[in-house]
Amino acid sequence: MKLKNIKDVEGFFHVIDQCTGRVELISSEGDRINLKSRLTQYMAMASILNTDYIDELELVVSSPEDMERILRFLGVGI
Repeated sequence: MKLKNIKDVEGFFHVIDQCTGRVELISSEGDRINLKSRLTQYMAMASILNTDYIDELELVVSSPEDMERILRFLGVGI
């Protein structure tokens, strides 16, 4: 799933922390990175410190409940 314009980055990572299954970020090179890892979250934050939002990212979410949780946070109807 591709996500765009995440304005509340801290809130987004808080929602990711609540997920029970795997949540992976797909890099531009196609690598899968465990987004539930604190280290990965800090690295992602460091790479976007010059902005207040995440422009675009692609996620793979293993649990349907986690997908619903993320979509609710983003205000997307499911």
